Amino acid sequence: MSGREHQIRELIHQGEGLTTEFKTSWSQITRDVYETVCAFLNRRGGTILLGINDAGEVTGVNIAALAQIKKDFVTAINNPQKINPPAYLSVEEVVLSGKMILRIYVPESSQVHRCNGRIYDRNEDGDFDITDHTRMVADLYHRKQATYSENKIYPFAALSDLRSDLIDRCRRLAGAWNKDHPWLNMDDMELIKSAQLYQTDHETGNCGVTLAGILLLGQDCVILSAVPYHRTDMILRKVNLDRYDDRDFVDTNLIESHDRIMAFVRKHLPDTFYLEGIQRISIREAIFREVASNILIHREYRNAFPAKFIIEYGQVRTENSNKPHGFGVLNPDTFTPYPKNPVICKFFRQIGWVDELGSGMRKMMKYGKAYGGANPEMIEGDVFRIMVKVPEFGGAENSAIRLSLEAHDEAHDEAHDEAHDEAHDEAHDEANISLTEVQQRIVEGCLEMVQSTSSLLDLLGYESRTGNFKKALSHLLKLGLVEQVLPNTPRSKKQQYRTTAKGKQVLDLQR
Repeated sequence: MSGREHQIRELIHQGEGLTTEFKTSWSQITRDVYETVCAFLNRRGGTILLGINDAGEVTGVNIAALAQIKKDFVTAINNPQKINPPAYLSVEEVVLSGKMILRIYVPESSQVHRCNGRIYDRNEDGDFDITDHTRMVADLYHRKQATYSENKIYPFAALSDLRSDLIDRCRRLAGAWNKDHPWLNMDDMELIKSAQLYQTDHETGNCGVTLAGILLLGQDCVILSAVPYHRTDMILRKVNLDRYDDRDFVDTNLIESHDRIMAFVRKHLPDTFYLEGIQRISIREAIFREVASNILIHREYRNAFPAKFIIEYGQVRTENSNKPHGFGVLNPDTFTPYPKNPVICKFFRQIGWVDELGSGMRKMMKYGKAYGGANPEMIEGDVFRIMVKVPEFGGAENSAIRLSLEAHDEAHDEAHDEAHDEAHDEAHDEANISLTEVQQRIVEGCLEMVQSTSSLLDLLGYESRTGNFKKALSHLLKLGLVEQVLPNTPRSKKQQYRTTAKGKQVLDLQR
């Protein structure tokens, strides 16, 4: 019996309660499922099992209706007219006693949610509508704001304290993943309100930008004022174990913090060859995108403990302050994801930088052993720790690397002037590159993930390869801002494109 199956049998044995609900749902999702989702979001979270009756008997769901049930559920919870704010939940299939059941894990949310315009809460007896109970609604809002530091409202923080260029960048990133994304048609204030980064305290009547909004999009001076201890310390420590070989001290917004962490990863960690099917993928990116997201999204920002990202010989370890929901090493077979900052997490999901809740950890475990030879470890506590094994060069290659690092300080002064001149010339050339709107959108689209020709056409809204598209792509390849994933077979039907380091630098200058 797998760990997941054992966990579900334990839930069934315990019966329905504050955090567990059974629904028959043989051939369709019933309306009361969404009321339970709303109540779980508003209370302490919980698990809904479809295909189990009230007596705890496994009745299963109709296999023929399985695909439609899952589709209807995902569509509904992403519809603000059904659940508002929308939730991002997944449905897991589990075979139990030879019958198919569906497990829906609903985390506690930092927001107050409504189902069909009504507010539901949870008690031991089930879901109940509290919409018309003013005191209970006010208590619910107060509890959410007191529990989740990301919801703290700064009444004197306004839209002008946020970076409009970052808002626009996030709007374009969201549009790159979903060409019909609602943010594309919103102004800046509508966007931050939609993302719950501007809220109202229903007890005091105060309105303002939240801590989540300041951390994600704020100007550096505003972040320093709200969270003076906010920083992520990135260290390379392989040769000089008493100090460090390289370091980046990051105390800016979470969007650019993510960029800086991933740049540090790409600079100091190898990207080993890995085939998934017939496609080469970067497992380094898949693993450390999740690591970077974890130390930014799931950090407890009321704690002054500085986040750390340390690359050592043979491993990477991270530490960040945490509001624990358990202690010890997490078991991926029985692990239940718990979002520490749901609003920040949802914002990262909107721009395509994180996966559905829990799937990022499964992806990290899937690729971790292939990358470093051992499964990553995640340890829950007041400080959340991750340890990921990484490949190292061996023998003569490793000795050469060590000698190179040890000689770095001696060569630094001699090379500084020459490097400075080269960097100045290169930066001058990049600053003089002017991109058209189509070219800029191609570079942006290829920055977050590799793109095929068809996906680029979808991104630009073209039905076929127009002359303008061909000219733009050819120009970007010639300038070295975009490169082919399969350079030896440029006309391959499987050809894909990605943004180069030079392309990213030019993009930053354009912004």
